[in-house]
Amino acid sequence: MIQKLIVLLARSGYEIYRKPYQLNIIGIRNTETASDKFDDELHVLFKNDKNKWEQAKYTITTDPGTYWLNNPLQVDGTAILKQGQYVNAYRIGLHKGQYKALVQAKPITVIRDYDRNAILDFNNGRESKGLFGVNIHRASIHGATKKVGQWSAGCQVFEKNNEFIQFMQLCEKHRQLYGNRFSYTLIDLRSIKRQTRRWMTYGLTGAASLTALAIYLLKKYST
Repeated sequence: MIQKLIVLLARSGYEIYRKPYQLNIIGIRNTETASDKFDDELHVLFKNDKNKWEQAKYTITTDPGTYWLNNPLQVDGTAILKQGQYVNAYRIGLHKGQYKALVQAKPITVIRDYDRNAILDFNNGRESKGLFGVNIHRASIHGATKKVGQWSAGCQVFEKNNEFIQFMQLCEKHRQLYGNRFSYTLIDLRSIKRQTRRWMTYGLTGAASLTALAIYLLKKYST
């Protein structure tokens, strides 16, 4: 899986960090549109002291919870982070002034879901770029959280506190070596699915290898 993700990053034109303990933080958003589930993944890829790739995988949500979809904080709708790579957009700081997490440090792009229902709308919303406090943090400090609820208004949120602790330990190692800046890459399987269909429809042979990788990812995460 490590090599497949690296190939996907490279084919997408994204930065790949290869120095020891320099983190590649990758969110995988699945194909579901129902909210309130921790049904996405966060992968952390990095090389160790022996120049070998290592991987950590965590359960997260990349989407806002039903509460905030129904009760948006802004009139334009609730923020859903758009697929893409956000270079040096995060740093270690305090989430809501309470505990260490990765907090937004540079503008990112979100899609505003404005129709106030429990279905995530990724295609019809209005794009907006700026500093929105879209952080990478945990849900409850007590074990695992069953549903997203109010824990996310657009943030990337860990289901399990122990996994978040492990993630932050890796981030601290990165900060010691490379400073307090982190890049985050979000891969949206819905977007890949739409792109793959277009490639297959129009017979774009030059995209064959990426199409095969996309199909692999869709099969793996669409169970």
